Amino acid sequence: MGQPVNVGVVGCGAISAQYFRTIDRLPQLRLAAVADLDLDRAREAVRPYAGVEVLSVAELMADPRVDVVLNLTIPAAHAEIALQAIAAGKDVYCEKPLAATAEDAGRMLRAADAAQVRVACAPDTVLGTGTQTARKAIDDGLIGRPVAATAMMVTPGHERWHPNPDFYYLPGGGPLLDMGPYYITSLVTLLGPVSTVIGAAGRTRAKRTIGSGPRRGEEIPVTVDTHVTGVLVHTSGALSTLVMSFDAAATKAPHIEVHGEQGSLVVPNPNHFDGPVLASGVGEEGWRDLPVSAGYVDAGRGVGLADFASTPPGEEPRTGGSLAFHVLDIMESLLASAHSGRAVNITSTCERPRPVVLIPSEGTSDRSGGTP
Repeated sequence: MGQPVNVGVVGCGAISAQYFRTIDRLPQLRLAAVADLDLDRAREAVRPYAGVEVLSVAELMADPRVDVVLNLTIPAAHAEIALQAIAAGKDVYCEKPLAATAEDAGRMLRAADAAQVRVACAPDTVLGTGTQTARKAIDDGLIGRPVAATAMMVTPGHERWHPNPDFYYLPGGGPLLDMGPYYITSLVTLLGPVSTVIGAAGRTRAKRTIGSGPRRGEEIPVTVDTHVTGVLVHTSGALSTLVMSFDAAATKAPHIEVHGEQGSLVVPNPNHFDGPVLASGVGEEGWRDLPVSAGYVDAGRGVGLADFASTPPGEEPRTGGSLAFHVLDIMESLLASAHSGRAVNITSTCERPRPVVLIPSEGTSDRSGGTP
């Protein structure tokens, strides 16, 4: 194994701790520097990790030791930070979504092409054993030709637990832009790209009340749809029904189900890396657990960054920019359909990401790959 890839992180909010833990245990990656508008927060975030520099954003971008910028800012800042990194000649790995709008995401990808650097994006949960075991079952023909899927995420909203939930209810947020990337990326991984969407959406109230932290009791405005539903027509012909909501208490529906001509699968929560995959064939009684057969074992947030860093030049990363752009395009088009009352054709596409063979928790290098 060669030298580890030096990672510079911009944004030390709540999600950063999960990335730091993963980077710290993977020999392919080294946490080199962090930056945040709040330098004290940055110092506190990296206190458990020796030798990590705390820099300004400008200093981090200019640091020649930083190979890749991990962009953990809020969605509205994704494009700005990514463009700065690209201008500095650095690869970029973004938290989801790729940008607040497809227009901004397109600017990022064009700039990266011109600068000959690469862009990738979360979620990397689809690289874990949950989604990948389900994908292998589909590819092996266990359920026959896939014809449909359902994807369901229902919660009363993040303001109950998040001390600063404002961005969840601003452009770039909402249940679709916040949680949709997990579900739609999983659906594209399982069933391939999407050609058309039909949507409907609404919101229950104009304000939300923060339920924890120093701002507890403060009201914040809601400027985005908080319940979105729709149908995704995959180029394969399969139809996925999607429900993303911050407006209801709970659901007992599976996070994702995939139905084929010969059987059905229950796919675990796409916001998690693992979980049981259940199968039931035509004529069978009940469900059976499938053995873990593919994906990164015991993965955590950041495994996609390692997968990205180890992808050879000229090969599309599994979490590459074209996939992230297609997912963002699907979500934006779904909202456009909801507001217009008409189906919207998706102008972007992507290759179905390469599968992940079963990889033990000690490493993340996968050169045996598999075909797209």
